[in-house]
Amino acid sequence: MAEYSKVAAGHQARPAIVYLRQSSASQVENNRVSTERQYALAERARELGWPDERVLVIDKDLGLSGSGSVMRAGFARLTSEVALARVGIELGLEVSRLARNNADWHRLIELAGLTDTLVMTARL
Repeated sequence: MAEYSKVAAGHQARPAIVYLRQSSASQVENNRVSTERQYALAERARELGWPDERVLVIDKDLGLSGSGSVMRAGFARLTSEVALARVGIELGLEVSRLARNNADWHRLIELAGLTDTLVMTARL
């Protein structure tokens, strides 16, 4: 139970967001295991206590680089929802799926800290 110790009722009152990204259309097509592992994080959110109706999957950025040179609508939505304190936990497969540049990563982490949003990366 220790691994769940940071999850509080206040977190579970807000949705869990699972964010998916792969860097190119080729990766999406040829590395389906990664995509499947990222979608599986929705089940991890349920294991942590979020009901199905409060688990949201954002997969608009499949096939888009995280380098910062491309506008990622999914990441923008995730960041906005975190900034508005509408997220209890954000789940991503690994940090590189969230952002490939420090500015995006640090902005998300700072907003998460200000809004008491948990961020979980989990290799499945």
